[in-house]
Amino acid sequence: MPHYWLMKSEPSEVSVDDALAAPNATVPWTGVRNYQARNFMRDAMQVGDGVLFYHSSCAEPGIVGIARVASGAYTDPTQFEADSPYFDPGSKKDAPRWLLVDVQVLHKTRNLTLPELRAAPELADLLVLKKGNRLSITPVEPRHWQAILERIDAA
Repeated sequence: MPHYWLMKSEPSEVSVDDALAAPNATVPWTGVRNYQARNFMRDAMQVGDGVLFYHSSCAEPGIVGIARVASGAYTDPTQFEADSPYFDPGSKKDAPRWLLVDVQVLHKTRNLTLPELRAAPELADLLVLKKGNRLSITPVEPRHWQAILERIDAA
């Protein structure tokens, strides 16, 4: 049974349009520097899992695309690049701390905005809407996935 995820990206880093323009509409999800989010990639994500591509830290945060996990977890090279904002001097090549998965965008959607998500009673317990939740990757329950797809398609 597939799992579903919401993955946040700042459009100035990687937008849904950037991902669509990449070869095979696939990008490595670099820069995750939270252990719980890393563990989701390492321990729970499987190729083919559904992804809600979410733009954060922008004028109108929201879900802007439907994607899928396109690879298993592997070492994030940015942790070793001294000029990268994701450089981690404590991470060692023989024991890397940080991983990534490749994400393939299947299609761009209208922006299902944060206020729209908050206004939907059936999404009240969606993790991204919980107070204090700042994780860049969160699991999405199948019922939430379906409700979000229905809202996107209804527009």
